[in-house]
Amino acid sequence: MNFQGSRRRGEDGIAMVIDFLLSNARLVLGVGGAAMLGIATLAVKRLIERAGRAADDEKVEQKMAESWEELSLVKASPTLIRKGIEGVVMKHVAKAARQQKADLCQQPQMSSMEQTKPESKSKRLQLCVLSLQERLQQYYHTRAALAPPEVQRAQSLALDICTEIQGFLHSRHPDMPLGEMSLGGSLLDDLQVVSADHACLLVPLQLEASLWRLIPGEETLLTHPLHWMVRRINLEYFPRGRSYWDRYLVGGYLSAEAVVNMFSKAVMETINWPSISSTMDCLVRPVLGGPDLRLEIRPGREKEGAEGSDQPLFISMLPLLRQEDVVLTAQPELTSPWVNAWHLSLYPWETRRLAQLDAADNGHRRHMLKILKAVCRLNPALRPLEAAPLANLILHLSDSESDWSEISLDARFQQCITELIGYLEQGALHSYFKPAVNLLSGLSEDQVDQMGFMLYCAVSEPEILLI
Repeated sequence: MNFQGSRRRGEDGIAMVIDFLLSNARLVLGVGGAAMLGIATLAVKRLIERAGRAADDEKVEQKMAESWEELSLVKASPTLIRKGIEGVVMKHVAKAARQQKADLCQQPQMSSMEQTKPESKSKRLQLCVLSLQERLQQYYHTRAALAPPEVQRAQSLALDICTEIQGFLHSRHPDMPLGEMSLGGSLLDDLQVVSADHACLLVPLQLEASLWRLIPGEETLLTHPLHWMVRRINLEYFPRGRSYWDRYLVGGYLSAEAVVNMFSKAVMETINWPSISSTMDCLVRPVLGGPDLRLEIRPGREKEGAEGSDQPLFISMLPLLRQEDVVLTAQPELTSPWVNAWHLSLYPWETRRLAQLDAADNGHRRHMLKILKAVCRLNPALRPLEAAPLANLILHLSDSESDWSEISLDARFQQCITELIGYLEQGALHSYFKPAVNLLSGLSEDQVDQMGFMLYCAVSEPEILLI
């Protein structure tokens, strides 16, 4: 904030409040404390801007009254009342505001030339020319939605890699029972945002129905609804060795970790990637050392010069098992330390449900999901929020809100912010299809505090998320 001349004393007073708030942030933060910090700071900022533009004492009084009304938002958080910090911050804000008012009243009248001099428009005022609805549409087209050529390029590269890997496995491991590999995930479902920088290759394993049984997570010793197990059955009639996948048994169960390790050695460490790179005119190399099966693709020099970008594309191989509508994936990074556990993927259910709801009422839920994903990806404070909590947030909200038309996107966007704040305060956002699963359990307390602060600021200034 920049002020001149006789406003100096008021500047010092406001600076004292801001310094007080920031220096004590760690004491009062938490989701509720973040509300106080964010809303009080924004309200004082507005008070200064409005009072600074007032030409006489009456307008000063009017503008200050409007700003104090905004501070009433602070009382909306019961967390603040429990912590007993409301009075402390309000006292300091009021003291600085009284000082600011006194300084403005003592300010000498400006000359006629100064009064007629047009004020320079700040970036914030320029942004306010657009309504929130217009800003959301602009943000969607410039940040969230991907250009069709970019998507087609990424899909083409992923399918080329898919063809190479499948051909290699058929030639080197002809007895390995695999289904047809295919492209999956957000790139295929038009849910990827910002840039087309990752893709997923689905590698379905074929199991004999009479030899294997998929056990729900609630029925296992792990008792985790997303950690399923695959048991080898009928050993008395079909001894071990009858199924190709018996070689990856650990304790009578098909080990997801053993399957991933097998594909890592059979594909990532064995395929002649330099040869494939020359064939595809791209640099293709495996990303080794991690728990997942990932490839990195960078455009060749000729393509790089033509397209003007060296954006890498990461392609993940995902071994999976399908049984009716159940999809289990081998992802040790999600099921560690249990080597036998398979991850129940809720992504197909969530994506299908969103598409069904939009098709039934011509809604824009997927449109909103892409906006929220882009906001979280581009905002450092919100980056820990992944796609799954955001998709489930919209699914839960759809149970109570039926209007998801294009003209109501601004209302739904603000409602999503409010609902997400509530989930953060509770420390839980339950899965729409598996209520026992808390989708916020992986967040640290510090991450929740930072997200709470940003979202509370966005309650009164939603445009700050769309910059």
